[in-house]
Amino acid sequence: MKRIAGLSFLGGLVPMIALAQSTPQVHTATPQTDPGVYSGRVKVNYPTPYEPATEAQIREVLDRVHAYLLEASPVKVIDADTGEPASLAKLPEHVALARTDLLIATYEWGVTYAGILNAAETTQDARFRDYVQERVSAIATVAAHAKAHLPAGTTRDNFPAAKNGFALRGVLMPRALDDAGAMCAALVKAERAGLSNGQLRPWIDNYAGWVSTQQFRLADGTLARNRPLANSLWLDDLYMSVPCLAQMGKLTGERRYYDDAAKQILQFAQRMFVKERGLFMHAWIQGMEPHPAFHWARANGWALMAMVELLDVLPADHPARAKVLALFEAHAAGIAAAQGHAGLWHQLLDRRESYEETSASAMYVFALARGINRGWLDARAYGPVVSLGWNAVTTKVNAKGQVEGTCVGTGVGWDPMFYLYRPVHVLAAHGYGPVFLAGAEMIALRRAQPDIGMHDGGVQFGKALE
Repeated sequence: MKRIAGLSFLGGLVPMIALAQSTPQVHTATPQTDPGVYSGRVKVNYPTPYEPATEAQIREVLDRVHAYLLEASPVKVIDADTGEPASLAKLPEHVALARTDLLIATYEWGVTYAGILNAAETTQDARFRDYVQERVSAIATVAAHAKAHLPAGTTRDNFPAAKNGFALRGVLMPRALDDAGAMCAALVKAERAGLSNGQLRPWIDNYAGWVSTQQFRLADGTLARNRPLANSLWLDDLYMSVPCLAQMGKLTGERRYYDDAAKQILQFAQRMFVKERGLFMHAWIQGMEPHPAFHWARANGWALMAMVELLDVLPADHPARAKVLALFEAHAAGIAAAQGHAGLWHQLLDRRESYEETSASAMYVFALARGINRGWLDARAYGPVVSLGWNAVTTKVNAKGQVEGTCVGTGVGWDPMFYLYRPVHVLAAHGYGPVFLAGAEMIALRRAQPDIGMHDGGVQFGKALE
């Protein structure tokens, strides 16, 4: 299996049948007693709802998840020393956020804020906007107070702990892209949406400063880690950096942010994009040879969404735009080819025996639907993919509004068992933001594509002519 060298994928896209070699599950047809029936008129026992979802149906899912998030991710501040409840109006000297089912200042919730803001813009529902504004304002208020009351000489190593709470160390003193990137992008989006009176900007600059100047890099400037081995690239880090850099470019007008964001995508791709499959490997270690390639679903979701985030704001005349767009198209083709029989994608994209994973599936629905809505992808080819994908994702949203089937936080492994047996949990927070991103983008798609329907039993995007 060869990795791409010199971005040679630019000459052509990966065929959407590239993964047909994977061994599919066997599904038997429903027997019919009347041999004269027409194929498009017989009821089919599909495992996933097949007809495209209506806007009302999509909204119902988003409303259900939103109701759960109000319960599971409230704004609660406490006295960091005692663990006792406190008030935003009268903060104790040492303050922290209470530990709730879903934490409001982590990278997963940066993605969630971005998703809910997308839903607010698409639906004009003030409840979504209020959810984000209340939480990002609280984070900024508590962080400013905590910073003002830090003991002299405080570092990450001696940062005051909180009793039964979240001490905001990652907000005040980031130490990794996970601490900074997704929250940075979300705060910039909130700032651009008018949800701040200026109180977010210090934390935006703090996060962006870490991403731009403090995160470890390889000699060519590629953002890297020194775990689990020295000079490691994690595909996850494209989302933990590129959206922040892209949004900073939009916020400040400084081209250096766009340049760095594009460089990250293209230099990750040179090492990690497997042209033959149209998929990224999850991780890359400098000097490892031969290099195993595990196509972890959520990591590929992070990469696909990072390209969407950059293309959304990258100036049309930027010299790297054509290369980033070509990579997005190639990756989109590989992702479409890997879709499972019932609409979801698998934990390891090329291993159909691995379980179906929800967070990555929602990421793909969002990114591919955004690609259609922006004119980067052909609706006729990708519309049925996202229609089925969205319907499948909704089957994983339970009656309470919890997102099921989401893989928990995952490191890097070099064997299939590591990935195939990672647990799933409704409190794995990675699933909630992508569901909002996907749902909002599917609403926009329904509005932009009036000619969506069934013809001869199949979903068609485009007006059918008899």
